[in-house]
Amino acid sequence: MKRVGVIGGGQLAWMMADAAQKLGVELVVQTPSVHDPAVSIAQETVFAPVDDANATEILAQKCDVITFENEFVNLQALSLLSEKGVCFRPRLEALAPLLDKYHQRCYLRDLGLPVPQFFALEEVEHLQSKIEYLGFPAVLKARRHGYDGQGTFIIQDFANLEQKLSSETTNKPLNKSLFLLEEFVPFERELAIIAARSVEGEIVTYPVVETQQEQQVCRRVIAPADITPKQVAEIQAIAHTLLNSLEVVGIFGIELFLRADGKVLVNEIAPRTHNSGHFSLDACETSQFEQHLRAVCSLPLGNPALQCAGAVMVNLLGYENSHSDYHSQRQKIAEIPQAHVHWYGKTESRPGRKLGHVTVLLDDQNRESANAYANKIARTIESIWYPR
Repeated sequence: MKRVGVIGGGQLAWMMADAAQKLGVELVVQTPSVHDPAVSIAQETVFAPVDDANATEILAQKCDVITFENEFVNLQALSLLSEKGVCFRPRLEALAPLLDKYHQRCYLRDLGLPVPQFFALEEVEHLQSKIEYLGFPAVLKARRHGYDGQGTFIIQDFANLEQKLSSETTNKPLNKSLFLLEEFVPFERELAIIAARSVEGEIVTYPVVETQQEQQVCRRVIAPADITPKQVAEIQAIAHTLLNSLEVVGIFGIELFLRADGKVLVNEIAPRTHNSGHFSLDACETSQFEQHLRAVCSLPLGNPALQCAGAVMVNLLGYENSHSDYHSQRQKIAEIPQAHVHWYGKTESRPGRKLGHVTVLLDDQNRESANAYANKIARTIESIWYPR
């Protein structure tokens, strides 16, 4: 496997560049815009929307294997290519139960994995009684195409739900079949784990991390998470169960809730490299991006272990509509000891858009002070990045 096709040309594909060079792999990218980050590092580019299967057929002619930078694809159309012998990794059958969040919840539940209580909104005849069973607040989620908090709404009461459903899309009533409702989990912390599975079925897992979200967008990641060895083992077991059940090849990101009583629940699955694993570029022997390419190219998996005591990753999010490259802010952040700034080269900033990230490697300290120190560094970075 020497040429890898990547469906999607955002920062996740862009961050595969160094690993591809190291492994002697060429990347061919399918993406809609000449301004997308991965265009600058791709050997070749097919300019088309990510769900354009005709374009993916052209992509397939240029490479040995196709993988995914995002999950906004048309599986039905791609399955025709798969039947013609196009090699997708992960395989399409592994993506099928995950792309619709209701189907994903059902799949996880049926595997015996712990998930919040949920139901599909189309079961409308029992809506009132089901909601009373869940209680308020509850979480309304788009079944497809939601990410970074888009398509996720905290619902406070029945009137709030009815208002949301009747007014959300340009004043046309929402199609209830496009949404699910689930219990609001009063979590103590949010956690995540990156796991990879090889063609031979070998699985490696990265350290469990704590993710800190604001308005459902990841702001910070602290590695490793300050949790018990038993909780780590439970989360690793969840990853093994899921990846083996789906017979995945490649990297998956698994987001979880940790409740105050110590119980772990699975929140969402990302069938690709994931924001919660960006720290691995600087902090681990094998980054999640190299690991993903190793898996899809049938190479032996690398060591996912931390090469330092810990790390804190902070997303640099847009806070205005602008075409600035924020050079002076980036320069100041880069002066923080052991800081590594990754700038995605996007030409346009808008509120909430991921423009880059910074990882700071942490020295050996006791865990309690390490966690406080990581949060202090994150606040320092954000005080430089965001205008007062």
